[in-house]
Amino acid sequence: MDQTGPIPHPHGGSLRARLTVPVLAFGGTLMAVMQTVVVPLLPDLPRLTGASAATVSWMVTASLLSGAVLTPVLGRAGDMYGKRRVLMTALGLMTLGSVVCALSDDIGVLIAARALSGAASAVVPLSISILRDELPPERTGGAVALMSSTLGIGAALGVPLAALIVQYADWHTMFWVTSALGAIGVTSVWWAVRESPVRELGRFDVTGALGLAVGLVCLLLGVSQGGQWGWGSPAIVALFVGAVVVLGLWWWQQLRAERPLVDLKLVARPRIGLSHVAALLTGFAFYANSLVTAQLVQAPEATGYGLGLSIVDTGLVLLPGGFIMLLFSPVSARISAARGPRVTLAIGAAVIALGYAVRIVDSRDLWMIMLGAAVVGTGTTLAYSALPTLILRAVPVTQTASANGVNVLMRTIGQALSSAAVAAVLVHHTSPVEGTPLPTLHGYLLAFAMAGAVALAACAAALTIPGDPVPDGTRRARGRTRGARDEAMEGA
Repeated sequence: MDQTGPIPHPHGGSLRARLTVPVLAFGGTLMAVMQTVVVPLLPDLPRLTGASAATVSWMVTASLLSGAVLTPVLGRAGDMYGKRRVLMTALGLMTLGSVVCALSDDIGVLIAARALSGAASAVVPLSISILRDELPPERTGGAVALMSSTLGIGAALGVPLAALIVQYADWHTMFWVTSALGAIGVTSVWWAVRESPVRELGRFDVTGALGLAVGLVCLLLGVSQGGQWGWGSPAIVALFVGAVVVLGLWWWQQLRAERPLVDLKLVARPRIGLSHVAALLTGFAFYANSLVTAQLVQAPEATGYGLGLSIVDTGLVLLPGGFIMLLFSPVSARISAARGPRVTLAIGAAVIALGYAVRIVDSRDLWMIMLGAAVVGTGTTLAYSALPTLILRAVPVTQTASANGVNVLMRTIGQALSSAAVAAVLVHHTSPVEGTPLPTLHGYLLAFAMAGAVALAACAAALTIPGDPVPDGTRRARGRTRGARDEAMEGA
């Protein structure tokens, strides 16, 4: 079935219909919480599990890799087999992973469970696609902006929530809490969200899914582990060579597949391809803020710039940014409605760059650190809310989940590149503090400058995206409006 517009809900005025947007937003927030709750645990996990710090870091890496692979795959599956069904599957895998973490102390089992939880990365693109199918056009923009802002809200809530639980209870309790939240999320989607009838018929591209999975694992594993294993080490070189070869073959296969996993001919269109480039650059620019802010405020006061904050205090410092994203999501929708999403994206990227300029001016005083982080968060809200709207306006209704999945994938790649680049900058700018090498303030400022420059590149990419075509009916309506105005002026 190929539908081209929102389908009237059979219970249009019912409680279930009214709760569709809040339920989907809860799922997006929960996904972001799940990605960040493990961060406060990382310093203690070597002692708790008996594993090395390098092994423990795979608790984050495994989730990143599985999320990058599964997001476009599950997005495509949603377009073909039902978005609600696949959304519940993604939330169910996330919940199962959390339950396994709550039951185990074995680091291998924990890493595998975190890989399961990575499936939740597909929640936002699937939810955005459902919103396009279910809501009238006048409500879609605001709902999509809210879904996009859940990424920042959940990330801001996850760290302080996990830190509080870890500080006052057994660390397994944190995963029991997220398991309960995950169960609520699955149940809520089952109850409040109906299955969309919009489908793209055909056979799922298994070959394309496997090729993309292998290529992305090689690429992201090389990027994320290059600093630890050595950028010139045989393993890293082999991973990058493998990524180039596999993704090259995958590209060739996709161009020839009857029902490809990713429609590369669609991606080649400037409006879509440039949107993906802007997503990668925005992901890079945004992620540096979270990485650097947390490290900077926790640095000991002996460094001359650090504030020596605890992980709980650090989470509270980041918390206002999450609420700012919630408050500014309607603003993003209004700008997109009035000026177009590419203008919103360009403004957002410029605001991110402004936030890093604030960070460069002063990163010693807590209030200035919070101000700079809040400005970056505001820009991220505008940019992230505009990206899915750009995609929705440029792709067929039967490919919205897969296209948004690719866009989220590009953000993920940008974040992985940001993590590697920031780590490389900080490693090369250290000085001993009480016998321990720690990043210098100059290193942090260079990281801010790098992220700000990438944000300006994202702004430039946004401005090169072609504008929305004006439909003939709209053009004629504008002509009639101008004619009526001219007649009125002549009569006056």
